[in-house]
Amino acid sequence: MSPDDPTTADEPTPRGRTHRRGRTRRHIVAGAVAALLAGAGAGALALSAEAAPTVAVTVDAGTSLGTMPSTGVGLNTAVYDAYMNDASAASLMKAAGIRQLRFPGGSVADAYHWKTHTVTGGSWAAPGTDFDHFMATAKKVGAQPIITANYGSGTPQEAAGWVKYANVDKGYGVKYWEIGNEIPGNGHYGSKWEVDTHADKSPTAYAKNLLAYAKAMKAVDPTVKIGAVLTTPGSWPDGLKASGDKADWNHTVLSIAGKSIDFVIIHWYPSGAGTADILNTPAQIAGTTSAVRSLLDTYAGPHAASVKIAVTETSSAMSPAQTSQAAALFAPDTYMSWLEHGAVNVDWWDLHNGMGKPTTVNGETDYQDGGVLSVGSCSGGTCEPARETPFPTYWGIRSLTALAQPGDTMVKASSANRSVAVHAVRSSNGGLNVMLINKNPQNAAQVSLSYAGYTPAPETVRTVSFTKGGTALTTATRGTAAAQTLPPYSITTLQLKRASAATRADAPSPAPTPTAAAPVASASGAIGTRAQATAAGAPVGRPARSSTTGGLASTGMSNAVTYSAVGGLLAVAAGSVLVLRIRRSRVSHGR
Repeated sequence: MSPDDPTTADEPTPRGRTHRRGRTRRHIVAGAVAALLAGAGAGALALSAEAAPTVAVTVDAGTSLGTMPSTGVGLNTAVYDAYMNDASAASLMKAAGIRQLRFPGGSVADAYHWKTHTVTGGSWAAPGTDFDHFMATAKKVGAQPIITANYGSGTPQEAAGWVKYANVDKGYGVKYWEIGNEIPGNGHYGSKWEVDTHADKSPTAYAKNLLAYAKAMKAVDPTVKIGAVLTTPGSWPDGLKASGDKADWNHTVLSIAGKSIDFVIIHWYPSGAGTADILNTPAQIAGTTSAVRSLLDTYAGPHAASVKIAVTETSSAMSPAQTSQAAALFAPDTYMSWLEHGAVNVDWWDLHNGMGKPTTVNGETDYQDGGVLSVGSCSGGTCEPARETPFPTYWGIRSLTALAQPGDTMVKASSANRSVAVHAVRSSNGGLNVMLINKNPQNAAQVSLSYAGYTPAPETVRTVSFTKGGTALTTATRGTAAAQTLPPYSITTLQLKRASAATRADAPSPAPTPTAAAPVASASGAIGTRAQATAAGAPVGRPARSSTTGGLASTGMSNAVTYSAVGGLLAVAAGSVLVLRIRRSRVSHGR
């Protein structure tokens, strides 16, 4: 998404999330957002206040849902974020197991010129956030980069020059390159938030230009992977045909370029009227993935199986919860649900953002900040914690480090009640890790666990947890592999050992180890000065996305949940406080 105009806060922006210029991605419709916030306090899980019955969880450790990708856990960064290269931010990202960083940031990517570090259309790029500074931070974190080439105001030659500089001149080895951000938001379907200076803004034009980008970039480095922008199945403008078009965006783009691309790009911003709704939306991911795979099977031919799915933007920005515990629970459930269904990576939106109008969600202050780390901003007399303080969302993502490492095997797990989500991973050392997420904000959950293909040791279990009000992950020894009590609104990962008497017959076939993440190197840690930013291509409002369904067998959740994709954030420095504005209308991200 491209940055929103910083002169107003909470204006509707394309995408469906109102990102108060400091919020990131919310603007689906100002009224809808207001309704979400109004219901935040009471929007907790619609669960009985009485003690719930024991939830049965089953883990089939003999199955394989694939290996944990080396690029699986990613995060967005942006050139308008003057704090992007803070040394403390890099340390926190590394500790959270971030393995991929996206640059230069949402819609601003379609206005950003890498060589001059300038932005077309009145937005801005903070000093010290250029490509080389970003790469220094990525190496310090140990993360691989994914770069969004400028489609909106750039050229294939400009993108090819970036590939040459990155991989030939500097030896950075940047593998993944997206061609544009949210190009369907270029006005072709009525809503405009994405910069696109092409005379022809149709999906046919995008697909043909995409092929020109791919040809020019691969002529410089044949090993790079080129990604095509899709609309999220079931979300605006999926299924729409503009005047003169023979088919919608996805069918048109893939019919022309499907045999020539390496991956497709999805942005996923599910919506819900309350926290209970948003916490159940990962159940839709199986259906969304299936729809994308069906398109690839239709248009990519024998090449289809090798085309990857990258979720380069996602968050809870379309819900009442941004920095409170519900967002923390949503994050690991979302990452794992996508990865279990074959995504090569998932990139959360985003590192820093800035607060919106604070509200209360299930008894906690929610700063309405889409970033995982605070920028220390204030609004209406309420101030966030000090800059670089992790929000609960950060700890939700960091909880994944207790569950899985690249190369571990994801296995099937199911829950008999959607109030408890479950994900399980067979570790490379022969252990079995099981993440349990209790989505009830008031009550503890009693869980009984059974296993196939694995016999856990009978002693008490080592657990790693993040609970409501926590400021760190906590490790304890409690419960057994067969029975656990989960605190309200918590993430608990069981780290199980095999029973000594168990045979090796229950071990799944070994999976290949993915390519190692980029080596850690020192970063400059340069911090750009703050400046006033204006938005390029500010959205004029996007229509709400339609709902879609799709069950998620591995979590046992209901598939009757609606969602809306949103996107967009923008960072603006106001006075001494960095404010990143979010764009949430339909499909925009104000980054």
